[in-house]
Amino acid sequence: MKVQSNNEWDPLEEVIVGVLGGAANLTWEIGFEAIAAVEHLDRSRQFHLQAAGQPVSPLNISKASKELEYFVDVLKKEGVKVRRPDIIDHTTPIVTPKWSSTGGNCQANPRDVLIVFNDEILEAPMAWRSRYFEFWAYRKLVKEYFNSGARWTAAPKPEMSNASYDYNWKRGEGYVTNEYEPLFDAADIARCGKDLFVQRSHVTNDMGIEWLRRHMEPQGYRIHRLEFDDYRAIHIDATFVPLAPGKILINPDRPVKELPDILKNSDWELREAPRSTLPETHPWYYSFKWLSMNVLNINEKKVIVEAEETPMHDFLSDWGFEPIPVPFRNNYPFGGSFHCATVDVRRQGGLQDYFS
Repeated sequence: MKVQSNNEWDPLEEVIVGVLGGAANLTWEIGFEAIAAVEHLDRSRQFHLQAAGQPVSPLNISKASKELEYFVDVLKKEGVKVRRPDIIDHTTPIVTPKWSSTGGNCQANPRDVLIVFNDEILEAPMAWRSRYFEFWAYRKLVKEYFNSGARWTAAPKPEMSNASYDYNWKRGEGYVTNEYEPLFDAADIARCGKDLFVQRSHVTNDMGIEWLRRHMEPQGYRIHRLEFDDYRAIHIDATFVPLAPGKILINPDRPVKELPDILKNSDWELREAPRSTLPETHPWYYSFKWLSMNVLNINEKKVIVEAEETPMHDFLSDWGFEPIPVPFRNNYPFGGSFHCATVDVRRQGGLQDYFS
């Protein structure tokens, strides 16, 4: 059956869930440095300079895998078909004519690499060198979807040479990605049917947004560029999260700089998310504290939420949703939570216009 998904809330039928095998500690590079929290910048830099390309600790993988497989079981019990990517050895160094990287990343977050627009599955170009070949793990699945009738598009593969980055970038002033070539991660796109909200960030530049505009607008889509007051801007799904028609979860620490006219002139409700229960003493608190927003809709009512985020459970219940608590904090160090860890390949329902 070919792919079909148009928003974040239609009933979920099939999903790709990431895997943890083959994960490597990220190589420190300018793109990665741009999103590191200032509160532990030196510690993070030191760790990744020393551990780059080495396998992630088996103990860390074991703890996270137990949570990940429980999450998969929950999805299956909800009637969702779960697919998994291939395992890639990310400890292998990456070498191109323009640059090299000590190693890769992992396959924990398919949301960053792939996105579905109706019957099209699109591979993002990405913006970190360590993630350059991450799409390989999904190729078997994507070819299967293509052979079943899906349209398959790969955005232009970037050089990622030094010309692609602003090496004079200063924290809190602009972005590390310049306009040399199109760059974007798929996780910087939030889908509301024919309206796509795209974040300008350290991994998504304006040239990438323009490439999306020229690709999508002839198909009847509207692209809305968003910027948030966030010095670490990366991936929209812990900042601006559409949950149902008329309902968007927003981050109180990352206000939007200019709300698009289509939202200004609509009756959609934007509610600020409650703060996480993750303790400030947690070593990665400043990096993980808003992953409580990184939820996954099973349908317009049911939403999978991290088990310890009880304020979020209560918040969603009060807003008319049915939260499904699932433990997932041991997966945070791999780069995200439930939304990051998935790509919804097929949801019921067709392409709709929610703003006309």
